[in-house]
Amino acid sequence: MASEVSSHSFRDMYRGMSSDNIKGLVLALSSSFFIGASFIIKKKGLKKAGASGVRAGSGGYSYLYEPLWWVGMITMIVGEIANFAAYAFAPAILVTPLGALSIIISAVLAHIILREKLHLFGVLGCALCVVGSTTIVLHAPQEREIDSVTEVWDLATEPAFLFYAAVVMIAVFILVFHYIPKYGQTHILFYISVCSLVGSLSVMSVKAIGIALKLTLSGMNQLVYPQTWAFTLVVIVCVITQMNYLNKALDTFNTAVVSPIYFVMFTSLTILASVIMFKDWDRQNPTQIVTEMCGFVTILSGTFLLHKTKDMADGSTHSVRLPKHTDEEDGFGQEGMPLRRQDSRSP
Repeated sequence: MASEVSSHSFRDMYRGMSSDNIKGLVLALSSSFFIGASFIIKKKGLKKAGASGVRAGSGGYSYLYEPLWWVGMITMIVGEIANFAAYAFAPAILVTPLGALSIIISAVLAHIILREKLHLFGVLGCALCVVGSTTIVLHAPQEREIDSVTEVWDLATEPAFLFYAAVVMIAVFILVFHYIPKYGQTHILFYISVCSLVGSLSVMSVKAIGIALKLTLSGMNQLVYPQTWAFTLVVIVCVITQMNYLNKALDTFNTAVVSPIYFVMFTSLTILASVIMFKDWDRQNPTQIVTEMCGFVTILSGTFLLHKTKDMADGSTHSVRLPKHTDEEDGFGQEGMPLRRQDSRSP
């Protein structure tokens, strides 16, 4: 009798891995591979463009004329399309944390291609990201049953999510107009905070559009609803904002530092937004929620190791904001971080 109860509880615990969740899982994994590679390709393009024009970190847009940057951009678009499709099949709390794989890919490729050294503990950080992601995948909730994009709109216009969206917009305006002009070149968190805050809203809208397209392809046309186009407008504005400030962060700071910090902030805020809007945790028991949080903390631990051990690669303990010795080949620091304008004139 006890064994039957135990078996039943075990099946309940893993019932989240439905066929839709599996489709979302495969798409999310594919997305991570493309996005992880795109960070490196874009960084190479930004460095090449910065050598002959005004760097993105200094407000320039010369990278728009660099073919290599566009290759990276196309690679990221492919990854984002796969990610977009994943949100149509699986909850954000499953899809978003799998971005940890893109951190691993970008860190390894940065080590090989950009000569940004990866410490042994950074490898341990990668392993922790994989373990944490696996834990979340196995305990993810089932996708919410939605029959119309208007249902998503109703969720988005509930007081709790409207309050969250208002807080996000106020925070973004303060960061963009007050803090970034003063501290953007020396403090990595300001650029990434804007990307992450805006990103949490874009993911909710992307999920709404994904659901609308999935329903449309199944025979229930959702393109006739104005809500579908309202979500589309939100996605366009948010993505443009994200790409602008992510480019600035990548051009100003070390790739292997930008990637994990961006992942931690973006994932945390997206999960929060999803829990508020789609009420993911309402369909789970306390054991599943706690296990998911443990998996998420494991991922955070992994990204923390990747961040902190980056400066240990050469036995250094300096902060990523401190100037590094200049590399004669491209004017970048030993860890790939561009120096301040005044430092580049030093003998």
